[in-house]
Amino acid sequence: MILRKLFLILLISGSIFFLLKEISGNQNPHQDPLTSREDSIYKENTVYNSDNLILERLSEHTYLHTSFLNTNDFGRVACNGMIAVNENEAIVFDTPADNAGSEELIKFVTENLGCKIIAVIPTHFHEDCVGGLEKFFEKNIQACASNNTIQLLKNTDKNFTTPITGFDDSLALNIGDQIVYAQYFGEGHTSDNIIGFFPQDNAVFGGCLIKEVNANKGYLGDANINAWPETVSKIRKKFPQAEIVIPGHGKTGGKELFDYTITLFEIMK
Repeated sequence: MILRKLFLILLISGSIFFLLKEISGNQNPHQDPLTSREDSIYKENTVYNSDNLILERLSEHTYLHTSFLNTNDFGRVACNGMIAVNENEAIVFDTPADNAGSEELIKFVTENLGCKIIAVIPTHFHEDCVGGLEKFFEKNIQACASNNTIQLLKNTDKNFTTPITGFDDSLALNIGDQIVYAQYFGEGHTSDNIIGFFPQDNAVFGGCLIKEVNANKGYLGDANINAWPETVSKIRKKFPQAEIVIPGHGKTGGKELFDYTITLFEIMK
């Protein structure tokens, strides 16, 4: 009798164990649906991936390029740029961080997308914007930068083989039947930081002037913290139709990146 009771207890315990295990196992694929959804979107949007460069298609005519810069303070940092394409022509905002990444970007845009690169536009004078500029010059691609950026580059150790075409506060360039804009709104991350705007996709490339949501303040060695919130407020007011907003580092988003950046630096004032 006692043995029979023990057998029944063991049988029931074993059944409960396997039932709980089965339930747990069935729940695992659904424990973090957001992560799995984001992973699938990332894989779907990524059109090129190497050790030097990642390219993602954000919309029909707008691409994100991400390269990597080795820094003393922040380690290996992922750096963003934007590519606007239309009717077999393209404009690149910020070079990849080095010549290797730039070479891969140029090859992909010209061969895979079938586009001629009309110009590359650094948004400020730091290495994550101009580190691969020499490779564009080798391919006879025009570089355009604000005159402020050109002046600041003269104070660095950069010695480019080809002159950079300068502009004052704004620049408009055609790609096919569309226009791409570069514009200065004020100081922030640096005194020369500009942004890019591509109306066809309502895409704003904010560069290091714009922070991803939940980002920290980042490098402030050349920053004007007091002016930063007002500069971004001007951008937000200028582009209420913005649908794609690309920060200099981190995840892309929408107009919430403007709001986050404004709040982040208003707190510091």
